[in-house]
Amino acid sequence: MSSALEVRDLKASIGDLEILTGLDLVVPFGEVHAIMGPNGSGKSTLSHVLMGNPVYEASGSATIGGVEIMDMTVDERARAGLFEAFQYPTEVPGVTLDDLTEEMAISTPSDDGFEQRTVAASERLGMERFRERAVNVNLSGGEKKRSEMYLLGVANPKVAILDEIDSGLDIDAVREVADMVESLRGPGLGIVVITHYSRILRYMSADRIHVMVGGRVVRSGGPEIAEELEADGYTAYQVAAAG
Repeated sequence: MSSALEVRDLKASIGDLEILTGLDLVVPFGEVHAIMGPNGSGKSTLSHVLMGNPVYEASGSATIGGVEIMDMTVDERARAGLFEAFQYPTEVPGVTLDDLTEEMAISTPSDDGFEQRTVAASERLGMERFRERAVNVNLSGGEKKRSEMYLLGVANPKVAILDEIDSGLDIDAVREVADMVESLRGPGLGIVVITHYSRILRYMSADRIHVMVGGRVVRSGGPEIAEELEADGYTAYQVAAAG
Protein backbone atom coordinates (compact mmCIF):
# COMPACT_ATOMS: atom_id res chain seq x y z
CA MET A 1 0.00 0.00 0.00
CA SER A 2 1.25 3.49 -0.83
CA SER A 3 2.04 5.99 1.91
CA ALA A 4 -0.22 8.93 2.72
CA LEU A 5 2.62 11.34 1.86
CA GLU A 6 5.91 10.60 0.17
CA VAL A 7 8.35 13.38 -0.67
CA ARG A 8 11.55 12.74 -2.60
CA ASP A 9 14.41 15.17 -3.30
CA LEU A 10 12.16 18.21 -2.88
CA LYS A 11 13.91 21.50 -3.63
CA ALA A 12 12.43 24.98 -3.51
CA SER A 13 13.73 28.49 -3.94
CA ILE A 14 12.67 32.11 -4.29
CA GLY A 15 14.92 33.76 -6.84
CA ASP A 16 18.51 32.94 -5.87
CA LEU A 17 17.56 31.91 -2.33
CA GLU A 18 17.44 28.12 -2.00
CA ILE A 19 15.23 27.11 0.93
CA LEU A 20 14.55 23.39 0.51
CA THR A 21 17.71 21.55 -0.48
CA GLY A 22 16.67 18.00 -1.30
CA LEU A 23 14.13 16.97 1.32
CA ASP A 24 12.91 13.38 1.77
CA LEU A 25 9.92 12.47 3.93
CA VAL A 26 7.54 9.50 4.18
CA VAL A 27 4.37 9.57 6.29
CA PRO A 28 2.32 6.34 6.34
CA PHE A 29 -1.44 6.32 6.63
CA GLY A 30 -2.60 6.19 10.24
CA GLU A 31 0.44 7.97 11.69
CA VAL A 32 1.16 11.39 13.16
CA HIS A 33 4.61 12.77 12.32
CA ALA A 34 6.13 15.93 13.78
CA ILE A 35 8.63 18.14 11.97
CA MET A 36 10.73 20.24 14.33
CA GLY A 37 13.42 22.77 13.54
CA PRO A 38 14.72 26.26 14.24
CA ASN A 39 13.52 29.43 12.56
CA GLY A 40 14.58 29.56 8.94
CA SER A 41 14.98 25.82 8.52
CA GLY A 42 12.29 25.64 5.81
CA LYS A 43 9.43 24.05 7.77
CA SER A 44 6.70 26.44 6.66
CA THR A 45 8.16 26.54 3.15
CA LEU A 46 7.66 22.78 2.97
CA SER A 47 3.94 23.12 3.74
CA HIS A 48 3.49 25.95 1.24
CA VAL A 49 5.35 24.13 -1.53
CA LEU A 50 3.31 20.98 -0.99
CA MET A 51 0.13 23.05 -1.20
CA GLY A 52 1.28 24.68 -4.47
CA ASN A 53 2.12 28.27 -3.50
CA PRO A 54 3.31 29.76 -6.82
CA VAL A 55 5.85 32.10 -5.22
CA TYR A 56 8.30 29.17 -5.01
CA GLU A 57 10.23 27.49 -7.81
CA ALA A 58 10.11 23.82 -6.88
CA SER A 59 11.34 20.47 -8.16
CA GLY A 60 11.25 16.90 -6.95
CA SER A 61 8.40 14.52 -6.21
CA ALA A 62 5.50 14.59 -3.76
CA THR A 63 2.71 12.01 -3.80
CA ILE A 64 -0.57 11.75 -1.90
CA GLY A 65 -1.68 8.13 -1.66
CA GLY A 66 0.66 7.34 -4.53
CA VAL A 67 -0.61 10.15 -6.79
CA GLU A 68 1.95 12.74 -7.92
CA ILE A 69 0.80 16.28 -7.05
CA MET A 70 3.70 18.53 -8.06
CA ASP A 71 2.15 19.43 -11.42
CA MET A 72 -1.31 20.01 -9.95
CA THR A 73 -2.96 23.34 -9.20
CA VAL A 74 -3.84 24.23 -5.59
CA ASP A 75 -7.48 23.15 -5.95
CA GLU A 76 -6.43 19.88 -7.61
CA ARG A 77 -4.09 19.14 -4.69
CA ALA A 78 -6.94 19.75 -2.26
CA ARG A 79 -9.20 17.38 -4.22
CA ALA A 80 -6.38 14.81 -4.24
CA GLY A 81 -6.62 14.82 -0.44
CA LEU A 82 -4.19 17.47 0.85
CA PHE A 83 -5.21 19.86 3.64
CA GLU A 84 -3.11 22.64 5.16
CA ALA A 85 -3.88 24.39 8.45
CA PHE A 86 -2.02 27.69 8.49
CA GLN A 87 0.17 29.20 11.18
CA TYR A 88 -1.67 32.48 10.65
CA PRO A 89 -5.22 31.61 9.53
CA THR A 90 -6.58 33.99 6.91
CA GLU A 91 -9.60 36.20 7.57
CA VAL A 92 -12.28 35.97 4.88
CA PRO A 93 -14.78 38.84 5.29
CA GLY A 94 -18.23 38.16 3.85
CA VAL A 95 -17.82 34.37 3.79
CA THR A 96 -19.14 32.35 6.74
CA LEU A 97 -17.91 28.96 7.89
CA ASP A 98 -21.20 27.47 6.71
CA ASP A 99 -20.68 29.08 3.27
CA LEU A 100 -17.25 27.49 3.12
CA THR A 101 -18.38 24.02 4.15
CA GLU A 102 -21.32 24.19 1.71
CA GLU A 103 -18.83 24.81 -1.11
CA MET A 104 -16.77 21.87 0.14
CA ALA A 105 -19.88 19.68 0.01
CA ILE A 106 -20.64 20.79 -3.55
CA SER A 107 -17.11 19.84 -4.65
CA THR A 108 -17.50 16.32 -3.17
CA PRO A 109 -21.09 15.32 -4.07
CA SER A 110 -20.47 11.59 -3.59
CA ASP A 111 -19.23 12.01 0.01
CA ASP A 112 -22.06 10.48 2.04
CA GLY A 113 -20.38 11.16 5.37
CA PHE A 114 -19.97 14.91 4.90
CA GLU A 115 -22.98 16.04 6.94
CA GLN A 116 -22.20 13.60 9.74
CA ARG A 117 -18.62 14.91 10.00
CA THR A 118 -19.87 18.51 9.99
CA VAL A 119 -22.17 17.86 12.93
CA ALA A 120 -19.56 15.85 14.84
CA ALA A 121 -16.79 18.44 14.38
CA SER A 122 -19.14 21.31 15.25
CA GLU A 123 -20.26 19.65 18.48
CA ARG A 124 -16.78 18.55 19.51
CA LEU A 125 -15.26 22.02 19.08
CA GLY A 126 -18.30 24.09 20.10
CA MET A 127 -18.49 25.77 16.69
CA GLU A 128 -22.26 26.41 16.56
CA ARG A 129 -21.93 30.10 17.45
CA PHE A 130 -19.13 30.63 14.92
CA ARG A 131 -20.61 28.97 11.84
CA GLU A 132 -22.66 32.00 10.77
CA ARG A 133 -19.77 34.40 11.31
CA ALA A 134 -17.24 35.45 8.69
CA VAL A 135 -14.29 33.06 8.58
CA ASN A 136 -11.73 34.04 11.25
CA VAL A 137 -12.90 37.69 11.41
CA ASN A 138 -12.62 39.19 14.91
CA LEU A 139 -11.65 35.84 16.41
CA SER A 140 -8.91 35.27 18.97
CA GLY A 141 -5.85 33.20 18.08
CA GLY A 142 -7.28 30.16 19.82
CA GLU A 143 -10.65 30.56 18.10
CA LYS A 144 -8.97 30.77 14.71
CA LYS A 145 -7.05 27.54 15.35
CA ARG A 146 -10.30 25.92 16.49
CA SER A 147 -11.87 27.01 13.20
CA GLU A 148 -8.98 25.38 11.30
CA MET A 149 -9.47 22.14 13.21
CA TYR A 150 -13.19 22.25 12.46
CA LEU A 151 -12.51 22.51 8.72
CA LEU A 152 -10.00 19.66 8.97
CA GLY A 153 -12.60 17.48 10.68
CA VAL A 154 -15.14 18.25 7.96
CA ALA A 155 -12.78 17.90 4.99
CA ASN A 156 -11.69 14.28 5.57
CA PRO A 157 -8.35 14.59 3.67
CA LYS A 158 -5.72 11.93 3.11
CA VAL A 159 -2.91 14.16 4.38
CA ALA A 160 -3.14 17.05 6.86
CA ILE A 161 -0.24 19.50 7.14
CA LEU A 162 -0.63 21.43 10.40
CA ASP A 163 1.75 24.39 10.34
CA GLU A 164 2.53 25.78 13.82
CA ILE A 165 -0.99 25.04 15.06
CA ASP A 166 0.20 25.63 18.64
CA SER A 167 1.52 29.12 17.87
CA GLY A 168 0.09 31.79 20.16
CA LEU A 169 -2.15 29.42 22.11
CA ASP A 170 -2.56 29.15 25.86
CA ILE A 171 -2.15 25.75 27.47
CA ASP A 172 -5.87 24.90 27.44
CA ALA A 173 -6.14 25.70 23.73
CA VAL A 174 -3.03 23.60 23.00
CA ARG A 175 -4.64 20.63 24.76
CA GLU A 176 -7.87 21.15 22.81
CA VAL A 177 -6.10 21.24 19.45
CA ALA A 178 -4.01 18.20 20.35
CA ASP A 179 -7.14 16.29 21.37
CA MET A 180 -8.76 17.15 18.03
CA VAL A 181 -5.71 15.92 16.12
CA GLU A 182 -5.74 12.66 18.08
CA SER A 183 -9.47 12.22 17.44
CA LEU A 184 -8.84 12.39 13.69
CA ARG A 185 -6.15 9.71 13.71
CA GLY A 186 -7.19 6.79 11.54
CA PRO A 187 -6.16 4.41 8.75
CA GLY A 188 -7.12 6.82 5.98
CA LEU A 189 -5.16 9.87 7.16
CA GLY A 190 -1.52 10.85 7.59
CA ILE A 191 -0.84 13.91 9.76
CA VAL A 192 2.22 16.18 9.73
CA VAL A 193 2.56 18.58 12.67
CA ILE A 194 5.11 21.35 12.10
CA THR A 195 6.33 23.00 15.30
CA HIS A 196 9.26 24.72 17.01
CA TYR A 197 8.53 23.34 20.45
CA SER A 198 7.71 20.04 22.10
CA ARG A 199 4.79 21.52 24.08
CA ILE A 200 1.99 20.24 21.85
CA LEU A 201 3.66 16.81 21.62
CA ARG A 202 3.03 16.33 25.35
CA TYR A 203 -0.67 16.02 24.55
CA MET A 204 -0.55 13.84 21.45
CA SER A 205 1.28 10.68 20.41
CA ALA A 206 3.71 11.40 17.58
CA ASP A 207 4.74 8.18 15.86
CA ARG A 208 7.87 9.76 14.43
CA ILE A 209 9.76 13.03 14.77
CA HIS A 210 11.89 14.60 12.04
CA VAL A 211 14.48 17.29 12.69
CA MET A 212 14.73 19.78 9.86
CA VAL A 213 17.77 22.05 9.41
CA GLY A 214 19.03 23.81 6.31
CA GLY A 215 16.08 22.83 4.14
CA ARG A 216 16.20 19.09 4.66
CA VAL A 217 15.51 16.39 7.25
CA VAL A 218 18.75 15.65 9.13
CA ARG A 219 17.43 13.15 11.68
CA SER A 220 14.32 11.01 12.20
CA GLY A 221 13.32 8.92 15.18
CA GLY A 222 10.89 8.39 18.02
CA PRO A 223 9.39 10.69 20.68
CA GLU A 224 12.69 10.79 22.55
CA ILE A 225 13.97 13.30 19.99
CA ALA A 226 11.52 15.93 21.27
CA GLU A 227 12.89 15.50 24.78
CA GLU A 228 16.46 15.86 23.52
CA LEU A 229 15.59 19.05 21.65
CA GLU A 230 13.82 20.44 24.71
CA ALA A 231 17.01 19.93 26.70
CA ASP A 232 19.71 20.75 24.14
CA GLY A 233 18.09 22.83 21.39
CA TYR A 234 19.10 22.84 17.73
CA THR A 235 22.64 24.23 17.98
CA ALA A 236 24.45 20.93 17.37
CA TYR A 237 22.37 20.24 14.27
CA GLN A 238 22.95 23.77 12.94
CA VAL A 239 26.70 23.50 13.45
CA ALA A 240 26.79 20.11 11.70
CA ALA A 241 24.73 21.43 8.76
CA ALA A 242 27.00 24.47 8.42
CA GLY A 243 30.09 22.27 8.41
